Amino acid sequence: MTTKHENYYVPAQSVWPITGAIGLFLIAFGAGSYVQQLATEDTSGGYILVAGIAVIIFMLFGWFKNVIDESMSGLYSAQMDRSFRQGMSWFIFSEIMFFGAFFGALFYARMVAIPWLGGSSNNAMTHEVLWPTFEAMWPLIKTPDGTTTEAMPWTGLPLYNTLILLASSVTLHFAHVSLEKSKRGALKVWLGLTILLGIGFLFLQVEEYVHAYQEMGLTLSSGIYGNTFFLLTGFHGMHVTLGTVFLIILFFRILKGHFTPESHFAFQSGSWYWHFVDVVWLCLFIFVYVI
Repeated sequence: MTTKHENYYVPAQSVWPITGAIGLFLIAFGAGSYVQQLATEDTSGGYILVAGIAVIIFMLFGWFKNVIDESMSGLYSAQMDRSFRQGMSWFIFSEIMFFGAFFGALFYARMVAIPWLGGSSNNAMTHEVLWPTFEAMWPLIKTPDGTTTEAMPWTGLPLYNTLILLASSVTLHFAHVSLEKSKRGALKVWLGLTILLGIGFLFLQVEEYVHAYQEMGLTLSSGIYGNTFFLLTGFHGMHVTLGTVFLIILFFRILKGHFTPESHFAFQSGSWYWHFVDVVWLCLFIFVYVI
């Protein structure tokens, strides 16, 4: 008696992992250099950062194309599908840890460092020695050199962006339901609306940054408040950008007739990622803007 085993497809060697590693290196090096160069006229770090982002986008399109071709050729088995699900689950978990580190820095600054510097507990003379004019408050809108800034209110653009992302989760859910019911027309409409909402979010975030720099004096150099504000919202914006690129790729695949109600994990993974990004923004909105 013979036992039937699942076929497990082993992909050929690929240039995309090393390409992605190079892109991430350029992003990290460029971002670090750009922050260091903010007080100078040197903009080379910004160019390196943009180059790294371009490499990552190129890698995503190229790698996705290879995976799509393999999937449409019928090379993948149920075991491969499970591998993709596990991989995406671990990737989202790593993203949770990534943002957890930044939220941890924010909470440490607000709940530990600032009260300690303000002379709480047994450190009544701390601020007299380190920062005589320091006031233990959040947001901390004054730096040690006396420079003051403004705190970004939760109303206006941040509130609009929150509503936009909440709406995008709803439209993406309807798109997913449409796919499961084989309603291709509705699927295209709902997914297209989700993409437009993502682009709208990014546009408003750029407007918010321009307003912060030009009118509020809120920059990356604005002490711990400016640092945490731009790092948290900036990295989130980068994730929204990647998520939007992901959804655009799915949209073009749908136009080509890809996905069925029974087989559409690529769409599911994009949905998982987008909903995760929305949850992160809700946490940002509450702990960075409101509280």
